[in-house]
Amino acid sequence: MAKTAIITGSSRGIGAAIALRLAKDGMNIAFNDLNMTMFENNDIVDRVKALGVEAEVFCADVSKYAECEAMVKAVKERFGTIDVLVNNAGITRDGLMARMPEEQYDMVIAVNQKSVFNMTKFVGNIMMRQRSGHIINLASVAGLYGNPGQINYSASKAAIIGMTKTVAKELGSRNVTCNAVAPGFIHTPMTDKLTEEQKAAMLAQIAMKRYGEPEEIAGVVSFLASEDSSYVTGQVIEISGGISM
Repeated sequence: MAKTAIITGSSRGIGAAIALRLAKDGMNIAFNDLNMTMFENNDIVDRVKALGVEAEVFCADVSKYAECEAMVKAVKERFGTIDVLVNNAGITRDGLMARMPEEQYDMVIAVNQKSVFNMTKFVGNIMMRQRSGHIINLASVAGLYGNPGQINYSASKAAIIGMTKTVAKELGSRNVTCNAVAPGFIHTPMTDKLTEEQKAAMLAQIAMKRYGEPEEIAGVVSFLASEDSSYVTGQVIEISGGISM
C-alpha cells in the first residue's frame, strides 16, 4: 500500500513543491489549506494525480485545535495511514517590535507555531500506534539567527526548532522521526513582495548569490520523509545557500 503524506499550507509555494516531490516518490498526498479558494486557478492537485497517486484536499485552519483533530481523522479514514507529516503552513506579519500590535504577534504565533503542536499531537498519536512515521517541520534561518522586523516570525520558527527536538525524543522509541528544515531566502510569493533594495541586501548575505527555489527545499524534505533518513532525528538542516557563514 502506498504511503500517505499530509502537508499543511500546500496550495502553493514551498508546500506545493513538497507535495509534487513526495508524489513523485510514490506517496498519496493529503493537501491542506484554509479553504478551497486557495486551490482555484491552481493545477497542483491535478499535477499530483497525473503522477499516478491519490490526492485530496482537506480544508482546515491549522491554528485551530479542533479543526486539526477533525482533519487528521478525515485523512486517516480516507487513506488508511498517515506516514509523513509536513508542517509547512506559515504566515508573516512583519513590523518592528516597538510598533507591533499584540494581535499581529499572536496571529503569527498561532498559525506558525500552534499549528505544529496541533498537527503533531494528532498525527503523532497515529504514528506511535503504527510504530513508524516521519515528521518534518518548516523552520527558518530567522529562527536560527533572528531578523529585524520579524520578532513574531523569528519567535515562531525558533520555537519550532525546540519542538522538533522534543518530539524527536518523545517519539523516537516508537520508530517515529522528527526533523526540521530551515530555509533561507526562497523564491515564493512571500519574497516576491520585497523591494529591489531589500532583495539586494539579502543577496549580499548569501554565499551562493542567488535565492533558493522551492524544489530545493522539497528535495531535502523528500530525504527526511524516506527510509534513507531512518536514523536521522532531532536535526535542523539549514537550506540557505550559505547565509550563515
